[in-house]
Amino acid sequence: MRKFFLSVGIFAAFGILCPGSFGGSGGTRSGSETRSVYRVPTFTLDQAILTALQRNPVLLNAEQEIKRTKGVIIQVRAQVLPQVNARANWEWVDPNLQGARIFGTTTSTSGTTTGGAASLMEALPSRGREIQVPLAAPSPTPVPVTNVTASDISYAISVIGSQLIFNGTSFNQIRGTFFQRDSAYFAFRNILDQLIATVKTQFYQIVVNRELVKVNEQSVHLLEAQLKDQQNRFEAGTVPRFNVLQAEVALFNQLPLLITAQNNLRISKITLAKTLGLDFQPGRGENPPLEVLGEMPYIPRTIELASAIEMGKERRPFLKQARANVLNQLQQVRATAGQWLPTVTATGGGEWVSSPINSSWHDISKGWLTTVQGSVPIWDSGAIAGQVIQQRALLSETKITYDDDVRQVELEIQQAYSNLQQNRELIQSQEKNVELADEALRLAKARLDAGAGVQLDVLNAQVQLLTAQSTRLQALFGYNSSLAEFDRATGAQSTYHEMFANLAPRATKTKTYYTGSGVDAEGKPKEPSEEGISTRSRRVSSK
Repeated sequence: MRKFFLSVGIFAAFGILCPGSFGGSGGTRSGSETRSVYRVPTFTLDQAILTALQRNPVLLNAEQEIKRTKGVIIQVRAQVLPQVNARANWEWVDPNLQGARIFGTTTSTSGTTTGGAASLMEALPSRGREIQVPLAAPSPTPVPVTNVTASDISYAISVIGSQLIFNGTSFNQIRGTFFQRDSAYFAFRNILDQLIATVKTQFYQIVVNRELVKVNEQSVHLLEAQLKDQQNRFEAGTVPRFNVLQAEVALFNQLPLLITAQNNLRISKITLAKTLGLDFQPGRGENPPLEVLGEMPYIPRTIELASAIEMGKERRPFLKQARANVLNQLQQVRATAGQWLPTVTATGGGEWVSSPINSSWHDISKGWLTTVQGSVPIWDSGAIAGQVIQQRALLSETKITYDDDVRQVELEIQQAYSNLQQNRELIQSQEKNVELADEALRLAKARLDAGAGVQLDVLNAQVQLLTAQSTRLQALFGYNSSLAEFDRATGAQSTYHEMFANLAPRATKTKTYYTGSGVDAEGKPKEPSEEGISTRSRRVSSK
């Protein structure tokens, strides 16, 4: 994925440096005046798609979501891996406080008096205190004691490691995080398909709006010429004033359509610039943020609906994301039920403790320790059972959602197919209609020039030609936008094994995410009873 985006960045940078593809900003100085020149960037369809893949924030966020889920995997996986912690503490106590902290003081009715500890502390050296340590076991006769100086510095170091030996939750939770990562990856693919379809639609919207502006401009020019012709005829006395008024009304009725078409063109350019992730450049002023280079293509495509629906089920990342959610929720059910199983952990390590009478490192006490702990729930008043019920209900919800998503894919493909048919028929009908309307306008103008026709026929023919041209352009736009939607709905928008080899998890390339016909929400073959029910329902509906 990094290589792909790097190539996109190099391509975009090359386009920015080339005058024919992308624009920039520069400055020209004449005398003491400086004038900034803004060059409008120009995009072909492929350049627009590549720029969107590089800069669109929704797609970039989806990529970061994949990285986030990888971090979740590492975090959850750490629960079953060894944990080693080192601890150390060092303490120094002023010798003047040691006796007070150990022996304390006593209080009498006559005031505060110092006990035996005070007399001992009076003879303490500056760096420690003397304590009486018995040299032998107690005996009936007095035993001589030796004064030992306690160290005012104490320290301890420990290195403890812990390891989870067994529980019923962690391993299922780890598997669940793998499916979360796969879900994020398929969400990325789904957003990418949607982004490509959106860029295509918005690109074609600019093209059709540009053509509609040209059509309306041509109509305005013709009406202006018609008005000038009627004014000349009126001044010559061959036509009444009414003809001039009709021409003026027709012209001023056409001007709002031209203004609306121009505004639609500006809005469509701004919309595409937002999708491409282009920032506003103050230097451009009222100039458009971009220009597009291309025409409205018409490439008829033969489509078999049943095959298209099956291909959509097999390839749509939308369904694969829903499958990953089902498998993740299945692991959550197992992890919740695993709380009934025992939990066994082991800890072990070593400790190094300083001597109470000497702070030297050579006189420390050291040794090893180990602990094995186990726990099992015996009675929790139904807490775990309640959690299991909740997770199983959530699993059923994800399965129901998956089945509905399958029907949603079928619906989207059929809608796109129907729109393709409609727009293809409109294009075929309007291609001939534009020719007929253009010929009708020519004949109406010829008859008017010959004195055999009336001005109203010319105006009506002009309106009919404008309507036919606009309908044909809208049909071309509808066909291409429906084709982009059809490719998105069938999952044929991109080839992922080439573009996302470094980003795709290995599990996404297995049969785990086969979402074609004949499998249920978990990817298991459907039971014969389910197919029988669907067959009987079709028979009943046919009767």
